Amino acid sequence: MDYILSGLLFLITFAGILSEKVHRTIIAMVGAALMVAVGILRGFYDQEAAIAAIDFNTLGLLLGMMILVAMLARTGFFEYLATYTAKRSRGDPWKLLVVLSVITTLASMFLDNVTTVVLIAPVTVLIAEILGINPIPFLLAEALLANTGGVATLIGDPPNILIGSAAGFSFIDFLVHLAPIVLVAWVVALLLLRVLFRRELAETSKNVEALYKLDEGEVLRDRTSLRKLLVVLGATILLFFLHNFLHLSPAFVALLGASAALLWVRPDVEEILKEVEWHVLLFFAALFVTVGGVEATGLLHLVAERLTQITSENLLLAGLAVIWISAALSAIVDNIPFTIIMIPVLLDLGATGLDITPLWWALALGAGFGGNGTPIGSTANIIIVSISGKTRHPITTRIWLRVGLPIMLAVSLVASLLYALTFRFM
Repeated sequence: MDYILSGLLFLITFAGILSEKVHRTIIAMVGAALMVAVGILRGFYDQEAAIAAIDFNTLGLLLGMMILVAMLARTGFFEYLATYTAKRSRGDPWKLLVVLSVITTLASMFLDNVTTVVLIAPVTVLIAEILGINPIPFLLAEALLANTGGVATLIGDPPNILIGSAAGFSFIDFLVHLAPIVLVAWVVALLLLRVLFRRELAETSKNVEALYKLDEGEVLRDRTSLRKLLVVLGATILLFFLHNFLHLSPAFVALLGASAALLWVRPDVEEILKEVEWHVLLFFAALFVTVGGVEATGLLHLVAERLTQITSENLLLAGLAVIWISAALSAIVDNIPFTIIMIPVLLDLGATGLDITPLWWALALGAGFGGNGTPIGSTANIIIVSISGKTRHPITTRIWLRVGLPIMLAVSLVASLLYALTFRFM
């Protein structure tokens, strides 16, 4: 009864978020409050458990990077990048999309995808404003390809960090087993984006001549602060590379970088904090609380356990099932809590003596690629939607589903085919 009730509350919350009748943060907070209230009444959830369900590593990572980005924005750094990149693309939307996609993918392989979109999305909006074109194709491409590219490495996607820790996989293990699959999936996703946005990408900019007249060096407003911030950002990125070896959490690294930047540059802290997307942080905190209630009743654990029990006799079939179930659930439940739920299930299965190594790779593929399906499938998606909301072309749930869902299905299909072909090497 409790798991049915918690599942129903989550579905109502999710439907309210997708409806966009009320701001998603309000809906998420109401859903979280109801989940805790019902949990207390029924005895399956309480306030302490709700607080414990919040992933402060994700929130700390977001907060730290938002502060760094806000400080960089005040120096004119993003305008400089926008002008430089737009001039190199010569105003061609397709070339611009390819350039931004390559940059996003490479960055998401060595930074987590949240950090990647936080850094690149503001640049994209500025480029679109300069050229007078719709930013939606570029913002969506960045989120979708950040999710896709991040699957290739240990530190590229938060679920990979969790999986690597639980399974004992190294950075090289991820590159060897997943990078080839991700490369093929990335090409398929990019080509599909070309088809889905063929009309928008066929439009030519009317401001190309004005663009060439711009001097990117003139938009830099505070070169001294910029130099300091680039040093801090470089050190922060280096720590992101090394955080697993140094046993530092991504949140600590991001907050350390933000703290160092604030101390060295000494900006107006109140003005900087106004630029932080507090509603995004509240949305995620509330969503973690809601999902925590569902997890407390054992509903998601029961679903995952039943799946592995049914298919445990055929490991290849089990792996394919994990890919698709993980993709489907990661599209509607943020892939981080879902991965956290799946890890003990796979560990229990491995305790029976079964070699579950292929299932870990299946989980990484499904959780990473499935996050493309909906606006709340991954943290990067939420950031992109939030940034688009400040433009004249906000990304609605309907727009996301029209593009993200086909991409999710396509890359999951590619992953399944290549997983089956290379299964003996997994």
